[in-house]
Amino acid sequence: TSFLERNKSPLVIDADALNILSKKKELLKELPEKTILTPHPKELERLIGSWKDDFEKLKKVKEFSKKYNCIVVVKGAHTIVVYNDKGYVNTTGNPGMATAGTGDVLTGVITGLLAQGYPALDASIFGVYLHGRSGDIAVESTGFQSLTASDVIDNLANAYLDLFKLPEQPVTEEENQSNQ
Repeated sequence: TSFLERNKSPLVIDADALNILSKKKELLKELPEKTILTPHPKELERLIGSWKDDFEKLKKVKEFSKKYNCIVVVKGAHTIVVYNDKGYVNTTGNPGMATAGTGDVLTGVITGLLAQGYPALDASIFGVYLHGRSGDIAVESTGFQSLTASDVIDNLANAYLDLFKLPEQPVTEEENQSNQ
C-alpha cells in the first residue's frame, strides 16, 4: 500500500492486478484519482458483483466509478468507458478482437497515451477508439478468424493516421480539362 499512498498519478490496472483488487477491496480506496481499470466481463463481475442485464451492469459500474473516483473500461463487443455518471460507447472493433493478447494491447495503448500527457479520461476514450480502429483495419487483410494481437499492434499507426485523412476533393472542371 505504500506505493499507492505515495503515487498520485493515475494507474492503468488490468488482469491479475484487478483480481488482487477484487480480493482486497480496501485497496480500491487508495487508488490515485482517475486510475483506469480495464476488466473483461469476469473480472468486472469480481469487482462489482453480478448483474441481471446490461442496464444494471452499467448502473453498477457508474456507482463503482463514483465511489472510487476511477475510470472503468468495460471491455466487450462495444467497449464502454465509464467515469462517474457518464458512459462513452466505442463504435470501433470487431469480433476477431476477442482473441488472446488484445486486452494487453489495449492496456498498453492507454498507458502509452497517459505517458504522452493525455488526461486519463481522454487516454481511455482515445485508446479504446484507436485499439478498435486498428483491429478494423487489420481485419481487412486477415479476416476475423485469424486476427492476432500482433496484427492490432501492427496497425496502430494506420489507425492514428486514419483520423487525420482529409476527404478527397472533387476534381474541378478546370483540373479535368487540364488533365486531358
